[in-house]
Amino acid sequence: MYKLLKQDGMAKRGEFHTVHGVIQTPVFMNVGTAAAIKGAVSTEDLQGIKTQVQLSNTYHLHVRPGDKIVKQMGGLHKFMVWDKPILTDSGGFQVFSLAGLRKIKEEGVYFNSHVDGRKIFMGPEESMQIQSNLASTIAMAFDECPPALAERQYIENSVARTTRWLKRCKDEMARLNSLDDTINKHQMLFGINQGGILEDVRVEHAKTIAEMDLDGYAIGGLAVGESHEDMYRVLDATVPHLPVNKPTYLMGVGTPANILEAVDRGVDFFDCVYPTRNGRHGHLYTNHGKINLFNAKYELDSRPIEEGCQCPACRTYSRAYIRHLLKAKEMLGMRLCVLHNLYFYNTMMEEIREAIEQGRYKEYKKAKLEGFEQGYEK
Repeated sequence: MYKLLKQDGMAKRGEFHTVHGVIQTPVFMNVGTAAAIKGAVSTEDLQGIKTQVQLSNTYHLHVRPGDKIVKQMGGLHKFMVWDKPILTDSGGFQVFSLAGLRKIKEEGVYFNSHVDGRKIFMGPEESMQIQSNLASTIAMAFDECPPALAERQYIENSVARTTRWLKRCKDEMARLNSLDDTINKHQMLFGINQGGILEDVRVEHAKTIAEMDLDGYAIGGLAVGESHEDMYRVLDATVPHLPVNKPTYLMGVGTPANILEAVDRGVDFFDCVYPTRNGRHGHLYTNHGKINLFNAKYELDSRPIEEGCQCPACRTYSRAYIRHLLKAKEMLGMRLCVLHNLYFYNTMMEEIREAIEQGRYKEYKKAKLEGFEQGYEK
């Protein structure tokens, strides 16, 4: 259940009550594709860097170790020893991005595993069954993610199919939640809005799925090659047609600046691989822009990554030492950088929530963006 606590313009401050605890929104979900955050980050680490929600990937866990194995181990929460909310994506995006050889039919998608090449079929029912086996807090509906710049006819047909698939997902989840051997009988379902960068298709689809009274609504198919201006334009058009009393989730987004702009347009939930992926390559987020620790100027820099940051890396280590670890390909270097970036994102979300509560979100956003633009490295 979603409780809207405060609005500041379009920006929403809410609480989302789940069987695994309350999520304070806006929230950034830390991406743990295969039930772990890349960069040797443990579940205990997540507790210490203000993580509220962990996101795992349906497709990857179905391929390895297998969702039935996860179910036998008591579900994803027990498997990875995490007692807070978990969101699982539907596998749809991976099917479309990873599977070169695939056939999309009304019943679902036939494709080959990227791990061992074996043939796999996934449709709405299969995706719901896998996610039920994983026993995540929030399951995502199985959708088709068309390329953002695809032709109108293709996008319209694809969106119509996504709507039909969503109805099947809803029915299947209701069935699964009623079974005796289902681990999480309170699993929630989020539907996904699609439509490329065509505002009229997005709006029509938002109105259609809003009537289905789901637990939450995602906007998918953005951050896949379109410009930031197009993304913001689509959000401006679409979000007002999604229920304000339900969470809105912008999938796969994004940079700190993207998040600040999307919150201003009414988005509550975010996820992105940027903080972990960039961290593993020595690219670090600070309130003064991004820094690249591989740059020679940090070789003798005794300062922390960011002065005043309370993350595990900044509390103890210098830029010079972490740079050395990265250059020496020591795993600790990657780990410290990932911890810093995730802490930075989670702390920014805390600040966002506080700014909305105090009715000063516009000023906060402006100051934060100006800080990023100063940049250590131009």
